[in-house]
Amino acid sequence: MNAPATAATIAVDPVLSRFIEEEVLPDLSIEPGEFWSGVERIFSAFAPRNAALLAKRDELQAQIDGWHRDQRGKPHDPAAYENFLREIGYLVDEPAPFTIGTGNLDPEIATLAGPQLVVPILNARFLLNAANARWGSLYDALYGTDAMGSAPPSGSYEKARGAEVVATARGFLDGAIPGWQKALVGGDHPAIVARSDSAVLFRHNGLHIEVLIDASHLIGQDDPDHIADIVLESALSTICDLEDSVAAVDAEDKVAAYRNWLGLMRGDLTASFDKGGRTLERTMNPDRQVGEITLPGRSLLLVRNVGHLMTNPAVRLADGGEAPEGILDAIVTSLIALYDLRGLGRHRNSRAGSIYIVKPKMHGPEEAAFTNDLFDTVEDLLGLERNTIKVGVMDEERRTSANLAATIHAVRDRIFFINTGFLDRTGDEMHTSMQGGPMVRKAAMKESAWIKAYEARNVAIGLACGFSGKAQIGKGMWAAPDRMADMLEQKIGHPKTGANTAWVPSPTAATLHAMHYHQVDVFERQEELAGSATPPLRDLLTIPLAAGTNWSEEEIAEELDNNCQGILGYVVRWIDQGVGCSKVPDIHDVGLMEDRATLRISSQHLANWLLHGVSTAEQIEQSLRRMAAKVDAQNAGDPLYRPMAPDPEASLAFQAARALVFEGLEQPNGYTEPLLHAYRRRVKERG
Repeated sequence: MNAPATAATIAVDPVLSRFIEEEVLPDLSIEPGEFWSGVERIFSAFAPRNAALLAKRDELQAQIDGWHRDQRGKPHDPAAYENFLREIGYLVDEPAPFTIGTGNLDPEIATLAGPQLVVPILNARFLLNAANARWGSLYDALYGTDAMGSAPPSGSYEKARGAEVVATARGFLDGAIPGWQKALVGGDHPAIVARSDSAVLFRHNGLHIEVLIDASHLIGQDDPDHIADIVLESALSTICDLEDSVAAVDAEDKVAAYRNWLGLMRGDLTASFDKGGRTLERTMNPDRQVGEITLPGRSLLLVRNVGHLMTNPAVRLADGGEAPEGILDAIVTSLIALYDLRGLGRHRNSRAGSIYIVKPKMHGPEEAAFTNDLFDTVEDLLGLERNTIKVGVMDEERRTSANLAATIHAVRDRIFFINTGFLDRTGDEMHTSMQGGPMVRKAAMKESAWIKAYEARNVAIGLACGFSGKAQIGKGMWAAPDRMADMLEQKIGHPKTGANTAWVPSPTAATLHAMHYHQVDVFERQEELAGSATPPLRDLLTIPLAAGTNWSEEEIAEELDNNCQGILGYVVRWIDQGVGCSKVPDIHDVGLMEDRATLRISSQHLANWLLHGVSTAEQIEQSLRRMAAKVDAQNAGDPLYRPMAPDPEASLAFQAARALVFEGLEQPNGYTEPLLHAYRRRVKERG
């Protein structure tokens, strides 16, 4: 490898420097020396602040651990606990009432309500699928899933199921656009936006529905109105994820991720794949034309940067240590987004001229203020107006959710969303209160008092801060991509709570979830909720401790196996293959979308039970070995898979899973990234 490029006090891996200097900067007419000098100034100013914030996390955790140890054997005193958290600075004072001042937001963020996709940025095909998921066939989504209550057929087209699809879709139209049929024969209708010889375009609750008419089509020829399909405006926005859903541990990985983001911003990203023996190429869709109306053809693209914790050897500081990865992401993803802001790409992403960065895993207002200052400095480096870079705050750490209004206030002029992430929030809940006692079983966690308060407070505080019509209030992921009937039944709860977006695992799921935003007028619902009482902080601070530990041996074994299987099923792909998010079979062979947040829960739960004597190290070790065999069997059809059970000591994936549990207490805030990165690098070094 060539010597790293240098800029005063930083050293840049040549893989990264070449990418920046040869692929990014030339078309932007930015001189490399000037750019790297600016980057060096940012790292010099912000890396020490980043380190100080992480040290404060550790200091607060040590104080909370000590408080819980001192309270053992005593009844929990909620008032004393809250006072203690205020004394140590974990809780801060609420700001005076305020309204966010974010400007230049695209309608997909500010004034529309609809589904949001999250996609790993390292997979170009998935990225393109997500970018193109702005529009989706309702007929295909109903026919090809269990959305109507039965499994989709294999083989050739079934007319009976097709008829059921048509009836279901017509029922949807009847509910969303009463009297829609008049429009198909040339009649007026208040929901009509445009028409052509082959389509009628409606708008309802801000979202478009395109009815395609074709008497010669397989479906249209048998339809009384010759409807060939109903196309829904689906994924309004997509988060291109550099964080929880990817495994990026070095400069090579980071450049692969950044190159895909560059392809999206330039509009020239492509992906080739085999389908039925033919090689197909996927590209970004053009805008959609219906009659005289032109509509966005692609989802609005957001990018999720890494949080404050992790570092990456792509850049090294003056002392030789790895640079904070979140700072690097802020610089490079914003730099690449200049292609969009300057109109250098084939397509326009943000018509409002904004860059949308989702920031995960921040702990409270002080860390949000750090991000705000960092984005100020990146804007100065790139010559951007203040608050061009918008921030989406993931409300997924306990200190953030307990100080949410103050956290929003710290970024009040650039915030574009708040989004709950109850999985990471659960992991942080368990680690923060680790010394307090044994936690309830994992499945029971969803019924905990703090979760109900957490989800409700997110909406109430967002509305109180003026989010309605200005920014998104979001909800989390539907994790079972094969269970669309259940999703249709349950996920309507998200818009009903006043959330104007929620995460879905696939373009098909986005199309189905879009139906919910026709059934619920979210902004009307937000008006109804405005001024409602915010659930008390005390409910949020309720610790999910088990009332007793008289579980049977069978119940304990069941819990251990469930956790161990989930850990191994995810970790083995992360460590051995660099797959950060995928559909992983659970212990009952149900495919679930897993990422580091679910891993954090399972590993922290086992660490908690081990600490408090609910289970022994020997029991967990036995469960890990037993579940390794199960995971091996579940992956038997994968030619790239490396079995763990035959020789666990030789499997770095198994060793990583073991470390996540037995070293779980020592992991910062219970995060899994440090160990995952360390073991993944060892695998890469082995080749």
